[in-house]
Parts: sequence; C-alpha cells; structure tokens
Amino acid sequence: MLRIVASRASRARGVAARLLNSSTSVTAPSIAETVTLRAFTTTALKSGALPIPTGAHGVNYHNANPEGGYSFFMPRQSLIGPGALKTAGNIVKSLNLKKAMIVTDEGLAKAGAVQPVLDMLAANGVEAIVFPGAKPNPTDENVADGLAMLKQHGCDFIVSYGGGSSHDCAKGIAIVATNGGRIHDYEGVDRSSKPILPLVSVNTTAGTASEMTRFCIITDSSRRVKMAIVDSAVTPTIAVDDPELMVKMPAALTAATGMDALTHAVEAYMSTISNPVTDASALHAMKLISAYLRTAVSNGKDARARDMMSYAQFLAGMAFNSASLGYVHAMAHQLGGFYNLPHGVCNAVLLPVIQDFNASAVPDRFVDVGEALGLGRLSAAEAPAAVVAAIRELSRDVGIPANLEALGVKPEDFDVLAENSLKDACGFTNPRPATKDEIVDLFRKAYEQGSSGQAMAASA
Repeated sequence: MLRIVASRASRARGVAARLLNSSTSVTAPSIAETVTLRAFTTTALKSGALPIPTGAHGVNYHNANPEGGYSFFMPRQSLIGPGALKTAGNIVKSLNLKKAMIVTDEGLAKAGAVQPVLDMLAANGVEAIVFPGAKPNPTDENVADGLAMLKQHGCDFIVSYGGGSSHDCAKGIAIVATNGGRIHDYEGVDRSSKPILPLVSVNTTAGTASEMTRFCIITDSSRRVKMAIVDSAVTPTIAVDDPELMVKMPAALTAATGMDALTHAVEAYMSTISNPVTDASALHAMKLISAYLRTAVSNGKDARARDMMSYAQFLAGMAFNSASLGYVHAMAHQLGGFYNLPHGVCNAVLLPVIQDFNASAVPDRFVDVGEALGLGRLSAAEAPAAVVAAIRELSRDVGIPANLEALGVKPEDFDVLAENSLKDACGFTNPRPATKDEIVDLFRKAYEQGSSGQAMAASA
C-alpha cells in the first residue's frame, strides 16, 4: 500500500513540476488536475508516505503549547472596509450612548478632518465635543488634560480619531476615567481592575493597529520614557477601519505606518508566544504589505492599495495583540520617548538589524517570512539574509531614512536607551534574549547602517 501511495505522490509531484515549469501561456492547472493532485497528496499524508509539515513553516506550533492554552484578544466589534464609519453610527446608537468626547490631534482638528465623525454622531442623536490634545507621542500630561475635559463636559464615552497617537491618548483617558489614579499606575501588564469607558476608535492610518489592540503607549514626560500599558481592558469597544478616511494620508506617513505594520507582523511571527492563529494573521499581513505598500505610498488615491493596507495593518494587529512583539518595539519606544521621534520610522530603521540578530535563534521562521515577502521558498540557511535585504529594500523604496544617525540619535545615549529597552515589556517575547551590551551594539549597528542621505524627512 505504501508503495502505491508513494508512486501516486511521485506522479502528483511530477504533475506539479510540469505545471510550474510550463512555458505556455496557460500555466494554471485544470480543475481535474488540481483535484487529482490534492487527492494524491492527502492520501499520501494519511498513509504516512509523506511527512506532515510541522514547526515554523508547517501546521503546528512554533513554540510549546502552554498549559491552559493561549489567550486571543480582539475588540468587541471590528468594522473594516469602505463605509465602515457609517455602520459605526448605527452601533453607537444601539448602545444608547449620549455624549462623546472625540480625541484627536491638533492638525486633524484644524483641518476639519473630524467633521465626518461629528456628522455620523449627530445623525444618530449623539452630542460631541472635540479634544485636540493628542500629541504625536502622547504624554501623561495629554491624558490628564483630556480627562479634565471629559469630566467637565459629562461625556459618557470616547471616540478616538486619527492614528496610534489619538487612539493611545484616548485609551489612557478611558482607563483612568473608570479606574482612577494616574496613567502611570497602569504601566505594565493587566494593572486595571475595571473596564474602561466605552471607546470607539476610528482609524485614519494603516499601521499602528492601536484601534484594535490591548496596547497603550504613553510617554512619561518627566522620565522621557514611553510607558507600555498592556491590558485587555484598554482594548477599544469598537474598531473602525474605513479606507476612505485614509486616502489623504501623506506619502511619508503612509510609509512610516506601513513599515510599523510590517514590524508588528514580523515580530509577532518571531515571538516566543506566537500560536497558529497569530502566525496566520502575521504571514498574510506580510503578503499584503509586500504587495501594496509601495503603491499606497506612490499613489495614495489607489483605492485597492488603501483597502488592502487597511486589512494588512489590522491582521498585523491581530497577530501582535496576542503574540506580543520583540526588541524592535522595545528599542523604538525608547527612541520615541527620548527624542520624540516618529514610531514607525524608528521601527523601520531597527527592524533589519534586530532580525539579523534573531536569525541564529530561529532560522526556520525566516523561510516563511521570505515566502510571504515574495522571495520564494528559500532554505533556512539562505532565508535570513534574504529577508533582511528585502526589508531594507522596501524601506528604501518607500523613503525611510537609512539609519539612526539620520534621525538625530546620539551614540552617547545608547547606554541609557539600552537599559530602558530591557525593561520594556515588548522585549520579553523576543526569540533571542540579549544583554545590555548586545542592545547597545544593536543601537550602534542601526546608527551606522546604510547611508544617511535618503530623502524622506525624519519628522514625517
């Protein structure tokens, strides 16, 4: 029996090889050939003639399945696609919410970009005020100011409008509003005791995924350190990703947020607590980003690219929301807090350096990442270098600065940056643990890599 199955499997592989090597214009197999190939392969797998793929690029866990299983975190409801904002209004009305505080940044407020949200709320009988105090790297002071306005006007829920900065600021306000104290009290993992105020997060960028995650990053202005608040309670009630709101996003911001999403996907896939659900989300996010980010940057009006990048960043959020991240984010948080640098750009600069560091610990995982990035099926020996090169090429193509020197980072600060990086919760799931000296060396490599002469402004 095994001989027969093996023979059938060999013939099936022969069919596949002929199809792949065909030089004719019709390269797709017929329905009959596809069914036959699948039947042969399935029979061979069942009989044991072909091994079931496992591990990094198979149908099993990367990591040991923990006792009690994995947790998977999502918003109560997620709305994705053109017209999603309108649907959100119906849900707000059904929740019997009466008065909203819209948390956004000053630029969006002055440009009148918040008007679609005001119109949506008004159409559903909801009052609203606008708090335009979310800074690019929101601080504890922004949270305190927003909380004061919330209480002054008696708002019973919050709408965040914009990118990660608006969402994180709103999350900080929402958790303190119901739990009391200061935002500093919630630094770390699951420090709250009560649900947050209802939060509707309307996203206008395709990168941070803050509109749907349990992560909230707030800068402690006195320490110049970004506090990582990881708490299922800060997950927004409703996440809204409407690509029609993303069309006017500038090219530089599109690039930075897109590379942020890629970093989420790659780090989640490398994480020591990834699982089959997060793996699937991460890999598909990588495929979409590799296929559509360049177009979204070069032609922001391309509806297909905007739509697919919206899905990509959401999938990457699904991945890291449960699998967490790694040293790229742990180190980028320090750069953002210390120098007030754009988060996505910091991630993009650090990503190839950290993955080169991780390669010796988990080389097999780079096989899948390479395939998702369009590099084909490489060996575990070939994949890491190819993946790192592909990440650098994508960054260069969308105009990300080459290194930390171009961002104004100072080598004399590496020591304190490294020390704080090792305290950041995002680094705890990196596949290769690092010492402080190794983190300093990684900062140095990110400082020296490439050329400082790339065109994109670091302040994008």
